[in-house]
Amino acid sequence: MRETTGMTADYSRRDALAMLILRLGLSWFLFVWAVNKILVPEQYVRIWGYFHGIDIGATMPYFMGSAQILICVLAALGLWRVVTYALLFLMHLVTVIVIFPSLIAPFVVEDGFPTNRNSSIALAALASFAALWLLRAHDHWSMDAWLKRRKVAAG
Repeated sequence: MRETTGMTADYSRRDALAMLILRLGLSWFLFVWAVNKILVPEQYVRIWGYFHGIDIGATMPYFMGSAQILICVLAALGLWRVVTYALLFLMHLVTVIVIFPSLIAPFVVEDGFPTNRNSSIALAALASFAALWLLRAHDHWSMDAWLKRRKVAAG
């Protein structure tokens, strides 16, 4: 039989590894979309016009993409977890709201292909972002946790 402290250390390492995987995977997921705003800004101008009926102008995708890249990098590092993880969730929530009609009709078939079924992936990602935020205290290998350990050790 293992002692309790050994089990706690095993759980703590598993929690830290799981959170690291979740944090890096979700940060990369949104980072790719953020970088795309800078690489192909006209695509986002058209998307905002189509979905929201708003002309965001030629420079807004650069601003939005840059801000999102910064948030993704901070989240990937595990800095300011309460805020950055919440911002990741909110960034993806906007997408889920925009594609909501496809989420309530996942079995629509056009030209022999179920066009809306892949949208359900967005719900799984949103649930993952929620889990990242809710479990942030278990993210022991984040920069926030490391800085806290340094502060405690120093004094």
